[in-house]
Amino acid sequence: RMASTAAGKQRIPKVAKVKNKAPAEVQITAEQLLREAKERELELLPPPPKQKITDEEELNDYKLKKRKGFEDNIRKNRTVISNWIKYAQWEESLKEILRARSIYERALDVDHRNITLWLKYAEMEMKSRQVNHARNIWDRAITILPRVNQFWYKYTYMEEMLGNVAGCRQVFERWMEWEPDEQAWHSYINFELRYKEVDKARTIYERYILLLVFSLKNWIKYARFEEKHGYIAHSRKVYERAVEFFGEEHVDENLFVAFAKFEETQKEFERVRVIYKYALDRIPKHQAQELFKYYTMFEKKFGDRRGIEDVIVSKRRFQYEEEVKANPHNYDAWFDYLRLVENDADPDTVREVYERAIANIPPIQEKRHWKRYIYLWINYSLYEELEVKFDRCRKLYEKYLEFSPENCTTWIKFAELETILGDMERARGIFELAIGQPRLDMPEVLWKSYIDFEIEQEEFGNTRNLYKRLLQRTQHVKVWISYAKFELSIDSSDRLQRCRQIFEEANKSMRNCEEKEERLMLLESWSDFEKEFGSDTTMERVRNLLPEKVKKRRKLTAEDGSDAGWEEYYDYIFPEDAANQPNLKLLAMAKMWKRQQIVEEDKDVPEESPSAEETTSPASSDEPAAPPENMAEKNDSDRNTASETEQEKTYDDRDDDDDSSSSSSESDSNDENDGGKEVKEKKENKSGDEDKD
Repeated sequence: RMASTAAGKQRIPKVAKVKNKAPAEVQITAEQLLREAKERELELLPPPPKQKITDEEELNDYKLKKRKGFEDNIRKNRTVISNWIKYAQWEESLKEILRARSIYERALDVDHRNITLWLKYAEMEMKSRQVNHARNIWDRAITILPRVNQFWYKYTYMEEMLGNVAGCRQVFERWMEWEPDEQAWHSYINFELRYKEVDKARTIYERYILLLVFSLKNWIKYARFEEKHGYIAHSRKVYERAVEFFGEEHVDENLFVAFAKFEETQKEFERVRVIYKYALDRIPKHQAQELFKYYTMFEKKFGDRRGIEDVIVSKRRFQYEEEVKANPHNYDAWFDYLRLVENDADPDTVREVYERAIANIPPIQEKRHWKRYIYLWINYSLYEELEVKFDRCRKLYEKYLEFSPENCTTWIKFAELETILGDMERARGIFELAIGQPRLDMPEVLWKSYIDFEIEQEEFGNTRNLYKRLLQRTQHVKVWISYAKFELSIDSSDRLQRCRQIFEEANKSMRNCEEKEERLMLLESWSDFEKEFGSDTTMERVRNLLPEKVKKRRKLTAEDGSDAGWEEYYDYIFPEDAANQPNLKLLAMAKMWKRQQIVEEDKDVPEESPSAEETTSPASSDEPAAPPENMAEKNDSDRNTASETEQEKTYDDRDDDDDSSSSSSESDSNDENDGGKEVKEKKENKSGDEDKD
């Protein structure tokens, strides 16, 4: 045997080698193995054998064994309430109520705040029809844990099932003292309604809405309760109380929708419209989408075309209210809002909106803001005047002018009001007060309106006086031109003479005007007048007054005082200005002398015949080039023979040159003769005079 054993140890079984290591076509997973094992019930253990108890001794032994097992589990972990409940339920199954009650009491000593333990304990007493014991348990439970609504529900349900209505009501009252949630109150109300106690249910509702005042749906439920039981007046009163209670701060669209639907069921269609409009005036737009929806549906069902338009107007008014609340200084939104209410609202509503608008004074002193604000007052006055026909329109103008007397637009509108009313003297007095103000924002507009007013009244004498008074304050060219056009517009025999006389006066008064463009504008307007109404003589006279356009240079100085170079500019030289005549002739002779010097230096080119421009100059082409001092010493008759056309052409040539003054200065610096030096000195003197100008 030992040899065989030794031989057996030496024998090592051969391990089969896997030749094909490719995966099988059918793969078996662990989940599949477990599923097959369950299907074949390979792991199911057979049930324990049933123990049959044949006598009382065996039963006592069984009870003792089970009780010992439950007690051991409780001793191991007293805080596991499930062990206590299983123990008590086992005793209950054996009809051992006293033992089960004892187990529950022991468990409550361990954890008296366990809700499940109380519920199982009370349910056991109710199943065993131990009513007083059950009441005792419920009283203890609601005393220890009053916020557990499940105890109250079970307690009231038990009392109601027993037919103890008074006791059930008493339990509800005890419950309401703890101010429970909404469902508890509704359970109490439904309890009273099951026994037709409507008055008591109403009393509960009153207590309930006063306790939970900010719960909107409770107000609506209360109103529907009254409506359901036929108390229409009470229901309407509840809705009105809710609207008054929530006010404008906590207003909600659902309240108004419910109120409107209630009135709609009562066929009170006018009330419905009033409710919807009232709500739309007070609820923000983003919170009133459902309100607009139901309002539109109502008008489509019961309203006419006017009613549907009211819905649209209300929606637009709502939008404008949102805009002006967001930005009270958005005057464009106020204008649109006022235009809307003027067409569809009563005068009191329009005045209320106007008063709200004018209360928003611009916060900064900028003309663009005040200009929009002023038109609010003007439109307010026009509304009172044209639409309402009240005398308070004048008071509005007077009130605003006391606030802002420099506003010309308000003065003009006030005068227009009096003109429309036919009181011309009052309108004229308003204009006189206006132009007498020490400070005005647009005086030119005010004077023009006053002049137009007198022209419309055909008071030409007053108009002339106004023009004369205005010219005493300003010598603006537009005033002179307007004065001349006014005289021309009058249908009289001497209108041309009067107009020409005004142009003469204007030309004389503007000789010392620094703005030469305005003087040129006057002469051009005079020239247009003479072309249309004058003769050749008058036209020639005005033409001789027109200035020459001359290019000049002036020295520029930087901010630090350094030399910044030269700048070219255009100037106008009027023939009537005697001070400009010597300079003009000096410039013309200097230019001619420069050209003569250029011709003499050019020896290769033969001397050309004098041009047409040179033939008109004071120096003859046959004579040799004269120095400037000889030219300046010519007699007065030669100077007078130089016509105005000569000056025009001379300065037209100056305009064609790129830099005539600079080129003249450069040629003078290169010339070494005495005449050139003198010309250079004279030109420098002239340039200095120009710099001074």
